[in-house]
Parts: sequence; structure tokens; C-alpha cells
Amino acid sequence: MSTTLIVPGLKSSGSSHWQTWIEDHQPGTVRVIQSDWNDAHLPDWSQRVRRDISRNPGRLFIVAHSFGVLASVQAAHDRADRIAGALLVAPADPEKFGVEDDIPRTQLPFPSVVVASTTDPWMSLERAASWADVWVADFVNLGDAGHINSESGFGPWPEGLMLLDRLKRLARLRNVQADNDSSIADAQLAHAASLLRGAGWHVRAPQARAA
Repeated sequence: MSTTLIVPGLKSSGSSHWQTWIEDHQPGTVRVIQSDWNDAHLPDWSQRVRRDISRNPGRLFIVAHSFGVLASVQAAHDRADRIAGALLVAPADPEKFGVEDDIPRTQLPFPSVVVASTTDPWMSLERAASWADVWVADFVNLGDAGHINSESGFGPWPEGLMLLDRLKRLARLRNVQADNDSSIADAQLAHAASLLRGAGWHVRAPQARAA
């Protein structure tokens, strides 16, 4: 069984937050605990993510929200061999925290999905899409969904769990294929995107994928 790292943003994720709901519905989850949930200090936060990557065996999936996305991307970039996939929801704009130069500007070497909204006060849709392009991540636009947290109505979130399940299926396919052609895995991801579009979401595939 794989481990899923839940990486909350500022003030953590309370009992009514979708991350807590996923913890309750997904076996093998571990919540990354920050030393100070009110101090968005990227080096400390990313080190806590690295610590929990090291503490848990096998390859892991990351489910991050807000500032937790920034900490996760920085940490996962250093431990890419341990990461099987990442669901990056409502990333905070690193420019707002003065850490833009510290965020990796290269393709994430594992399947990833950035989920954003048109009304997120912490990151404009255009900026989120730009970072998704940088990371070569799939991009899901939820429309008018605020910061995609409990305050904007995201408690139980079956669609988020579906995105995580799709990432896990893609990782399994890539493991089977190893270094062979990834066309089947890409087809699986395209199928997942079509299902999400059918549910009314705006989904864009990565603009480029490494050979």
C-alpha cells in the first residue's frame, strides 16, 4: 500500500476541510505537521515535508493545498525518486510570500495535477495556469470555487479523491511500463481528463511532456 502525504496550508486544515475528509477516506495517509502553522516560512515547511518523505517507505503521493503546495514542490524536487504523483490544489502565489525565486521552474519528474479556480484570492487563474505549464502538470479549472477550502464549500470532495485515484492508476501503469513508451499512461490520463470535462470541469493537459 502506498503512502499519501497530506500537506495543508496556513493554519492547517480543520475537521471540515477536504484534506481531512480525504484522510478519513484514504488508507495510508500521513499528515505533515508544521512547527508553526501561522508562519509561512518556506525552508522550514519544505524541510518538514522532506522529513516525512524520508520517514515513510516506498514511493509516495502528495496531496497539498495552498502554501503547502509550495513547500511540497520544493521538497519533492529534491526527493523526486520517492514521489509517485502530486495533487496540487489552490497553490498560493509565491510572489505574495516573497519566495518566487525559491520555487523550482522545471518539469516535475512525476505525474502532477494543479487544481485552481477563477476566484482564488491567493492565486489568479492565469498565474496558476502558468505554474502548471512550468511544472508540466495537468491543469483543472474548477471555476468559481474560491480558495478550494472548507470556507468555499469543499468539505467532502469525491472529485478530488477521483483525481488522486487517477494519479495512482497512472503511476501503476508507468511502473509496469518502466522505461518503455508511455503512450498507454498518457491515454489513461487523457481518459481521466475526459471524465472530468464530462463533470463540467475545465481540464487542460500539459503543454509538453519529456521524451
